Amino acid sequence: MSMLSKTRRSALLALTALLALGALIAGCGGGDDSASSAEATLTGNAYPGLDQASTREAEGTIKRGNVTELEEAWSLPSRAQSTYGAYAASPAISNGVIYMQDLESSVQAIDLESGEVLWTYKSESATQGPNGVVVGDGSVFGATNFEAFALDQETGKKLWSVPVAETPLAIDMAPGYEDGLVYVSTVPVNVNSEYQGGAVGTLYALDAKTGKEVWSWDTVPKDLWGDKKINAGGGLWYPPSFDGKGSMYFGTGNPVPYPGTPNQPWGASRPGPNLYTNSVVKMDAKTGKLDWYYQDTPHDVYDWDFQNSPILAKAGGREVAIGSGKNGFVTAVDVKTGKPVWRTPVGKHNGHDDDGLLAMRGQTSKIKSGEVFPGTLGGIIAPPAADETTVYVPIVNHALTVSGGATLGEAGGLEGAFAAIDIKTGKVKWEQEYPAGAFGSPVVINDVVFFATFDGTVHGLDVESGGEVWSGSLPAGSNSPVTASGDTLIVPAGLAAQEGQQPSIVAFRLGG
Repeated sequence: MSMLSKTRRSALLALTALLALGALIAGCGGGDDSASSAEATLTGNAYPGLDQASTREAEGTIKRGNVTELEEAWSLPSRAQSTYGAYAASPAISNGVIYMQDLESSVQAIDLESGEVLWTYKSESATQGPNGVVVGDGSVFGATNFEAFALDQETGKKLWSVPVAETPLAIDMAPGYEDGLVYVSTVPVNVNSEYQGGAVGTLYALDAKTGKEVWSWDTVPKDLWGDKKINAGGGLWYPPSFDGKGSMYFGTGNPVPYPGTPNQPWGASRPGPNLYTNSVVKMDAKTGKLDWYYQDTPHDVYDWDFQNSPILAKAGGREVAIGSGKNGFVTAVDVKTGKPVWRTPVGKHNGHDDDGLLAMRGQTSKIKSGEVFPGTLGGIIAPPAADETTVYVPIVNHALTVSGGATLGEAGGLEGAFAAIDIKTGKVKWEQEYPAGAFGSPVVINDVVFFATFDGTVHGLDVESGGEVWSGSLPAGSNSPVTASGDTLIVPAGLAAQEGQQPSIVAFRLGG
């Protein structure tokens, strides 16, 4: 196994081991009342980010004044298994129906009110995630680890499937959908999350009716900045965001090898900033023509993807795209110019934020060996949420160790935090710490923001103060996004870290 493979897999093993040590709490019972009905006609689009701007802001009746009335309404077990458990996807909800993909790539349509499974599309294509589906114009679009597919929204019947990824590549994302096109990207790893030299992550636009390729765009150049035997990079983890004006925005993954090799430490095999890794990118959604890019971490040496779907918002009258990623920064970029408006660190940082720049400039003597925050499983792993005034950010405080510019190790710890940032100024309003990491996206509904931590706890926080106003327990741990609709909160719990725990999707509802 290559050095690149060992680095990636050691991070996976560290997560699995730490999860196995956690004491997870079993879920509770409740009723079956709901304001939504699966008897509604199966029409209407549904996005992993809840809207095309990826705000993860839900409409409904849950609020601070009644949040204590949330009780478990139903729980749907899962037998799916992958390195990261059963689920790592955001449920998509359309007219009273939940559309959910597991980590074996199967898709289910689930009645929001009762938890009854309406149809199942079976697959045994295990993936590392994140994955998920998007609903658009009567179809459900998803991907396995190597192909994109479309299902009939009402029946689950497969309409088409097309291979997109070939060895040594894989797919690790929920597709995007806009105006008759489906967007899916490869990543420069195989299905075991092992990086492969010479691999280029590529974004594809497919015709939604047929799956035929319309255009493609390499997220990094095919010359890979030099040594194609060991260099690789790019790709998307999460779907693009769309502004309704013909443009789309997305975040990209990291370059490798990281931090370097014994003969070429600190990324010397890939000189320069390594475009377009670790960037927010804007392009024409119909043609794939590049408009601008903003690179948040040039010449990354710590696996600091800037991978999250950008949130499209207004900051003091200025339209911005708000990117974030594993480097632990949230950055608002002007959508017209691609220039940063504000840039804010969250979670633990300990003086290594500019190590990539120092390495790129040949100033490696200034880089200190030892513990580095954020680590390869740290920072902002999952997309934040936002309302008109605030960005809500899930955080994992994980550290790595670095030595000699060629070797990384695990420093341990997967604690969590959650922060609120003023959308206009970038100022941190509040930040709370938790004993377990927040690996999934939050959802904000009225004056409460919800997220799950991998110890099997769902947290509901007052958006103004960050104080906890509600919490719920799950039948397993969670590394998945939560979502909400009407009076119901939906939480995937996919990580069974102890005997007897059951991966499940759990619905909490006002009044139970």
